Order: sequence, then C-alpha cells, then structure tokens
Amino acid sequence: MIASLALLIWLAYRGWSVLLLAPLAAMLAAAISGEPVMAHWTQTFMSAAARFLAQFFPLFLLGALFGKLMADSGSVQVIADFMTRRFGPSRAILATVVCGALVTYGGVSLFVAFFVLVPMAEKLFQASNLPRRLLPATIALGTSTFTMSALPGTPAIQNAIPMPFFGTTPFAAPGLGIIASVVMVVFGLWWLKRQERRARTLGEGYSVHPPMPPVDKTLVRERATVSQSFDPEEIDHGGAANALPSVAVAVAPLLLVVVGNFVMNVLVLPRIDVRYLAEERWGGTSLEAVRGVWGVSVALAVAIVALIALNRSRFATLRESADAGANAAVLPILSVCSLVGYGAVIAALPGFALVRTWLLGLGGGPLVSLAIATNLLAALTGSASGGMTIALDALGSYYLNLAIQHHIDPALLHRVAVMSSGSLDSLPHNGAVVTLLAVCGSTHRDSYGDIVMVGILGALLALVVVIVLGSLFGSF
Repeated sequence: MIASLALLIWLAYRGWSVLLLAPLAAMLAAAISGEPVMAHWTQTFMSAAARFLAQFFPLFLLGALFGKLMADSGSVQVIADFMTRRFGPSRAILATVVCGALVTYGGVSLFVAFFVLVPMAEKLFQASNLPRRLLPATIALGTSTFTMSALPGTPAIQNAIPMPFFGTTPFAAPGLGIIASVVMVVFGLWWLKRQERRARTLGEGYSVHPPMPPVDKTLVRERATVSQSFDPEEIDHGGAANALPSVAVAVAPLLLVVVGNFVMNVLVLPRIDVRYLAEERWGGTSLEAVRGVWGVSVALAVAIVALIALNRSRFATLRESADAGANAAVLPILSVCSLVGYGAVIAALPGFALVRTWLLGLGGGPLVSLAIATNLLAALTGSASGGMTIALDALGSYYLNLAIQHHIDPALLHRVAVMSSGSLDSLPHNGAVVTLLAVCGSTHRDSYGDIVMVGILGALLALVVVIVLGSLFGSF
C-alpha cells in the first residue's frame, strides 16, 4: 500500500494524469498484497468510481455550467468592479476577500473566480502599493477557506460529499459553521494586515516582484482538475458578454442558489412523500441519502435558468458558453472518480485493517479520529473532495456507528469532515494552489508561506474550535 501511494504522489506531482496513475497504483497495491488484480480493477475500482460519478455528477455539471455562464454574462466582473468601487484601494485586502467570498458562496466555481478576481485585485494592490506576493493568500482566504468548508449551505462539492454518508444537508451544524467561518476570517485578515504593515515598514511595494515566466498550462490543468470541479482549459472557451448587467442582475443568480438551497433542503424536500425511493427500481435508497444532492441541484438549475433569462441578450455565444461549462465538469469528476477507485481498492486490501484499527483507536473520540483521517488523505491526494470521499468510503459507516454510540449528531460529523478536507489539502502540490500562484504571477517561495497561514493554519484553528465546542455542547 505504501509503495503504491508513494508512486501515485510522486508521479502526480510530476504532472502525470491521475486518470492513469490511480488505477496503476491500485493494481500495484493489489498485486503486492497477493490479491486478484483484475477483479480489483473491474469490481472494486470501477464500482467505487462509478458510484461517485452517479452520486455527484449533477453537482459537478451544474456547478461548472453555472460558473461559466456567470463569467461569460459579465456578472462576476460586475460584482468585482462594484467591490472595487465600494471598498477602494485603501481596503484592497478586504475588498478582495469579500468579493471572493460572495461569488464562491453563491456557487461560482473556484477557478472561474480566480481568473476574474486576480485582475481586479492586481489593480487594487497596485493602487494601494501592496506587494504582489500577498495576492494569492488574499484570494485564497476569500475563495478557498470558509466558503468552501464552513459556511452553512455552501454549494461547494466538498460540502455535498458527506451528505449521503451521514444523511445530512448542506446546512449541517450551522452555528458551528458560522463560528468556524468567523475564526477563519478574523485570523486570516489579521495575518494579512500584519503582513501589509510589515511590508510598508520595510518599504516593500507592488513593483518589487516581477511577473513569472510563462506557466506550463498542461501541468496546471492536471493538478487543478484533481483538486476542484472546473477544468481551467475551458475558461477561454465561449465568449465575453456584449454588455455588462447591472449589479442587481449580477447578484440575483447567486442569491437564488443560496435561497433555493435552503428552501429545498429545509422546507420542500422534508415535506414530500418519497417512499417510492425504497423500491428496487430506485436503488432501495432513502430521502436522507439524496436530499442534499437534490436540493443543491435544483437550486443551481433554477439559478441557471434565471441567469440565462436575465442575460440572454448579453451572451455573445450562449451555446458555446454552455458547452464549455458542461465540458469543464468532465475531467475534474473523472479525476476524482479515479482517486475514489484507488481508495476503494486500498480499503479492500487485508493490510488496511491495521490502518482502520489505528485510526478508530485514536484518543479523543470519533471527531478527532475523523479529522485526522480526512486531513491525512486530503494532504496525500492533494484533493479535498478526493481525500474526503476515500476516508468516508472506507470509514464512514464506522464513524456513524461510533457517533450513535457516543450520542453525537451526524451533522457534527459532516461539518468536521468537510472542514478537515479543506485544511491540509492546500499543500504545495495542490492543484488550486498551483493554479492560483500561476494566475497571480507568483511563486511558492514568495507566496506559499502566507497561503499556509490563511489556508491551513487558520482552517486548522477553526477545526479545533469546532471539535472542542461540538464535544462540549453538541451540534448546533
């Protein structure tokens, strides 16, 4: 198992496609363990990959489509411009964080946000004479921390993955999620303002760091599609808007996602009769297993229809934009499916029993054990969604049983799992980190330390707060 994992990490870091590496590493692990290789490939690997595809493809598809249409309608650009005028250069860091949080919490893909936010932030940083090296961490705080893993109701794919395992909704443990968000924001802004003051004291300004040489787009794409739900290759496909919408029109689809998600999960779905789901023709499932995915899917679909209706005349090429959005979902979900298949094979090997026993036997109870397991797998794979799915596929039922024994609300398991997936996933090889640095024209040496502080340390601090509060007071 260790040899296959080392091979997967080493070759993935060198830019090899995980579509190839994951089955290769899984078969290597099976062969070393003396297990039937082909049986694990077709029955274990492919079954797990297909199960993930069946569960979450609607979210990948609708999320990527929504993000692309928001970009090509000019809506994201309008919101960015509004934030620029509203906050001004004197509050460049706060303006960038708020804008990133607004668009990503409203359902816009992380990578779409990157490509729109960076030009906006560059203008603000230049006007405020802030060093370019702080750009990546500032954007990461607004787009890749609390809106991805902590804020209740976020439509991020990471917040959807635990729902079928624990029977929860995107609004699991809302009070704890809000507290965690406050911790991340306050800590992140404190650190960035500290770095700003230090830079001004040293006389460091925007022009200190020259732009990077051209980036290897193929390498960025391979890493990016493993870590997020949008293929950056599709960013330039489609067409820019003929005319920009008003701020109200630009923000309306984002509000529809948030409100629609709440209405579906809290008001509509719990009140409809879905006993038919227990029939064999529907897979013998239950509302608890599908409610979260249904709710987010309907919210995104309604927002997409409204977005097109409000901006139909502004799209230069609606069909091309829609095609690009749909295509942008394919490689990311297949990449994550491959990681999930790899994890399923590893979990099926006899040696994994030792790993499972060690993880479940850790002190601190199931919350601490779940946090450690998810953090480790997200760090190793460089993927929040992939690492969390591997952890829950292998250990989710065990954690749910432990939660029942310890009288722990599954909603608390949900929030801990999601927040854990968004902590150590931001290691140097993470696709979102690589892409963000490339788009910002910065390097790991110049900017990664600040990303660690706002994206890893701040997230871990918030995770500790949630585990402590959840252990003392339960889920709320």
